[in-house]
Amino acid sequence: MPWFSCIVQNRLTVRGNNSQGYKADCKIAIRIFVVWRVKELIEKSIDRLKLASDISLKHYNKPLVCEYSGGKDSDVLLRLFRMSGIPFEVHNSHTTVDAPQTVRHIKNVFSKLVSEGIKCEIDYHVQENGNHLTMWNLIPRKLMPPTRIVRYCCSELKEGGNPNRMIATGVRWAESSKRSNRSPFEVLGQTASKSIGVSDEKMLITDNDDTRRLFENCQMKAKTVVNPIIDWTDQNIWQFIGEKDIQVCELYQCGYDRLGCLGCPLASKKQREKEMYDFPKYKRAYIRAFDRMLEERKQRRKDTKWSCGEEVYLWWTQDNNIVGQMELSDFIEY
Repeated sequence: MPWFSCIVQNRLTVRGNNSQGYKADCKIAIRIFVVWRVKELIEKSIDRLKLASDISLKHYNKPLVCEYSGGKDSDVLLRLFRMSGIPFEVHNSHTTVDAPQTVRHIKNVFSKLVSEGIKCEIDYHVQENGNHLTMWNLIPRKLMPPTRIVRYCCSELKEGGNPNRMIATGVRWAESSKRSNRSPFEVLGQTASKSIGVSDEKMLITDNDDTRRLFENCQMKAKTVVNPIIDWTDQNIWQFIGEKDIQVCELYQCGYDRLGCLGCPLASKKQREKEMYDFPKYKRAYIRAFDRMLEERKQRRKDTKWSCGEEVYLWWTQDNNIVGQMELSDFIEY
């Protein structure tokens, strides 16, 4: 930024060789830049929401949907919705593996929104037989644990809602290890991986990789997705939260820098170990689900090298397979 360089250069001229004063002025200039950058991002993101709202109202004849997960990015997205002045609805997918604190935060936020006349919906995944779909009955049904490659949990517990709607998510490039300058529109679908015979379908709500675009169209799910804060950094997010005094989930004060499904295979080994230590009931629930999974495989006469759910759990929580245990290919039907 030219003005940023001018500030530093002008102060250097005045200070002369006073390096301490120069450093102080650089810090001030950097703080000014950070504030200016967040202001620019706010305006840009609100413009994106307004454009998406116009498309939603004209194409779907319904308001834009704010996809809310209870994390910091969702809280920022929700505040931008409120600042934009556009009509909107809020939706959450109840995964059954979110931390109790996250669920409580979602319910508190929704309670306030409903009192203001904003439509909110929590999808509890009620099936045709009246039962609820949960992670615990999904694992035995799928006959294998969810993994980084086979992510049926996302498609079943997060991606099914809001067909024929336009939705906004808090997906950000900064959540990925890489960046990419790609076109603003993308057609998403499902292809079969030739190597292992599983889906490499893009997860619209949960994926934060470098291939994400500002606007995305998923023909298979019959929905269009806008990612208004896709170019925000973590620093931008926390700066905005501080400026607007946004109440975030209490877990951010307990050593967590990301929130999501407890035990998610996409999280680091360290993160998953912390989650299972802090929430031992979920660890026991996973082991019971793996026990039922093995029983279901036995009833269907499918081979397995595991003897109990705890063995599956040990394999599932390791970054690398333990010698002698099953490979992912052992679960896949060719």
